[in-house]
Amino acid sequence: MMHFPVEEWTDFARQVVRATMKEKMREHLEQGCERCSKTLSLWQRVRQTADAEANNTPPGEAVRIAKAFFADSKLTKERGRSDSLAELLFDSFLRPVLEGIRSAGIGTRQMLYRAGPFQIDLLIESQASGRNVVVTGQLLDLRHSELVSHNLQVTLSNLHGRVVQATTNQFGEFREEIENSGNLELKFHGANYEPVVISLQDDLGA
Repeated sequence: MMHFPVEEWTDFARQVVRATMKEKMREHLEQGCERCSKTLSLWQRVRQTADAEANNTPPGEAVRIAKAFFADSKLTKERGRSDSLAELLFDSFLRPVLEGIRSAGIGTRQMLYRAGPFQIDLLIESQASGRNVVVTGQLLDLRHSELVSHNLQVTLSNLHGRVVQATTNQFGEFREEIENSGNLELKFHGANYEPVVISLQDDLGA
């Protein structure tokens, strides 16, 4: 019997797995696979623990101390800006690769951006057919103690007529598949409802 990898079950538990994949995984569970059922059960417990932690409120005194500490920081000063362009903080394609393995991981790319109070973590993965790419992201709002931006609308375009809409879950995550054109544009509304745009040309270095 074929089993789904742990990564897919973590996405299933977090409700970010694609609809077509979700149906296949449900059918697999209905066939009575104990191994995958145990894996899913584990990650569902992890999610429940995370949900419980999200409801914990830090003491007021701790919040006041933290705000005082960052009152004069660069982060606070940047909050007054309405940035529309995201700053690239990390790109796996710019990381040196060891000699002899330069072709490794060519189908994936990980990036980290900053736009005003938002931090955007992106992972782009090429599908086996090469026709589509899957974009997984997480939006963090550094202004809030919970550090996630849930129920935020995200628009993903391949700049060739294909557009998909996504909504971040309670962990600030989204996951969508789109036809691969070589270029991507991601847009969402950030601070003061100003649009934040991330444009990627040659997104997987093809």
